Amino acid sequence: MAEISKRIELAAMSPRTRAHAAGDGLLMLSGPNLNLLGEREPETYGTTTLAEIEASVATAAAAAGLHLVDAVQSNHEGELIDRLHVRDFSWLIINPSGLTHTSVSLRDALLAVERPFAEVHLSDPATREPFRSVNFVEDLAAVTVRGHGATGYLRAVALIAELWSAARTADGHQ
Repeated sequence: MAEISKRIELAAMSPRTRAHAAGDGLLMLSGPNLNLLGEREPETYGTTTLAEIEASVATAAAAAGLHLVDAVQSNHEGELIDRLHVRDFSWLIINPSGLTHTSVSLRDALLAVERPFAEVHLSDPATREPFRSVNFVEDLAAVTVRGHGATGYLRAVALIAELWSAARTADGHQ
């Protein structure tokens, strides 16, 4: 399984997105079928359940000084977009799952809310079926983690924490 992690520099964020980077609220969104983690195709997605991932993200976020505002999974694109529109968070971890390859609307919502985010995938979609090589959100992400399995979420929290710390320092908070 390919493992990819990337993080942009704070200065590479748009000014409006960077304005939120010093906030400590983290939202976690999980797309279609991720409610089946732990039982669905364990050879591809592993045996860790979504509830276990959410708990580990909350723990890792708290240890880093961030707090998990909410963790939402939906099989419906509009519910994920509606949750983004609430804008009660500063950072986002999102695994859009199949919407990665199909949803211009989700991309537009990520642009509209102007919050920095980490895109996480348990596997590396680019190494799978050809249709998975299309990714509508990757170029918008401050952090991308693919192919690390469930631990990829913890890698995303660590990379977000680095950017958050840099943003707080830039804003004179530390």
